[in-house]
Amino acid sequence: MDRGSADVFTELGTIGIEEEFYVVDDAGRPTAGTDELVYETEPPEILEDRLDHELFKCVIETQTPTIDRLDDAAGILDDVRDALVEHASANGFQIAAAGLHPTAKWRELEHADKPRYRAQLDRIQYPQHRNTTAGLHVHVGVDDADKATWIANELRWYCPVILALSANSPFWCGFDTGLHSARAKIFEALPNTGIPTQFADFDDYLTFENRMIDSDAIEDRGELWYDVRPHSAHGTVEVRSPDGQADPARVMAFVEYVHALVLDLADRYEDGEDGTAYRREALDENKWRAIRYGQDASFLQPDGTTVPLGEVVEREADRLDVDGIRDIYETESGAARQRRLQSDADVDALCESLLLPGQ
Repeated sequence: MDRGSADVFTELGTIGIEEEFYVVDDAGRPTAGTDELVYETEPPEILEDRLDHELFKCVIETQTPTIDRLDDAAGILDDVRDALVEHASANGFQIAAAGLHPTAKWRELEHADKPRYRAQLDRIQYPQHRNTTAGLHVHVGVDDADKATWIANELRWYCPVILALSANSPFWCGFDTGLHSARAKIFEALPNTGIPTQFADFDDYLTFENRMIDSDAIEDRGELWYDVRPHSAHGTVEVRSPDGQADPARVMAFVEYVHALVLDLADRYEDGEDGTAYRREALDENKWRAIRYGQDASFLQPDGTTVPLGEVVEREADRLDVDGIRDIYETESGAARQRRLQSDADVDALCESLLLPGQ
C-alpha cells in the first residue's frame, strides 16, 4: 500500500477539481449507469484515467488534469463536463448535479461491486448504505508539507462559509429535510468526516494517517473524508465542503475562492504568522449553521463575535479580490431554487433543473 510523503508537496497554486455527479435516465431520475460508463465503454480522451464511480451505481466522479493557472481552469472544467455529457448521452444517460438528488431513494438503488466499496459497506453498515451524496472537491498545490498542514488548519473556519454558499441539497429520499445541505449531515454520519482537529505539522498528520491505516480503521488514506486535509499523495490542500453544482460558474466561484485562500494563507505562513486557536466545538457549530440555514447562516468568530454570511462574503470578496462568491450570495441559493421549483412547478421541473447545461 502506498504511504503518504512530504516529498509530494512541490508546487504552489496548481489546481485540481473533482466533481461527483448523478447518472440519470430520460426522466432525470437516478439510475444505475456506472458499469457502462466506467467499465464497459471507452470515455473521451480527456476522461481517460480521470473517470470513476462512487458507492452507488448512479454516482460518477470526474477529475480534471492538473491545472497550472487559474485562468485556464474554467475552460478545462467545461471540457471535462462536456466530455462526460457526451459519453453519457452516447450510452443513453444524462448527467445531473446536486448535493443529493431529490428523488434518490437509497433502498431502491444499486451499490457498486468494487471491492473497496463492498468492504466499506461491510465495515460501516447503515451510514454507508444510505450514502447517496455528491460533492465538489477542490485541490490547490502547496510547495511544502508543513505549510500545507498549517493552511489546512486555518481553512477549517472557512469550510462552513463555503458550505453555506454551496448548499444545494434540501431534499432527501423525496421529502424536504428542513436543511439547506442535507448532504453534509448525511455524510457526517460516516466515520472520519467533518471538520478535523488541528495538526501540529505534517509529521503529526502523517502519523495519524498511518495509525488509522495500521489499526485497520481505514483501508487507505482516501477514507479520511474530512472537510479539509493536506493530501499526502497529490501534494495539495483539498477542500471537500461544497455540495455538487450543475452550474459551472458556481463551481468556478468556489475554485477561485479556495485558490485565493490557499495562496493568501501560504503568504501568511511564510511571514511567520501564528495559527488561529479554533475550538473544534465552535467550528462544528458553524458547520451546523451552514447545514441548517444556508445563506441565512451567521458564524462564530474566534474573537467571540458573530458575523452573518453576507458580511463574510463582502469582506472576503474585497480582501482577496474574488467576485464569484459575491455573485453566488446575491442570487438565489441552490436549496432555495430547488424548494421553489418543487412548490411552484413539480418534481419533473426540479429534476430537469439539476441537469448539466447542454442536455
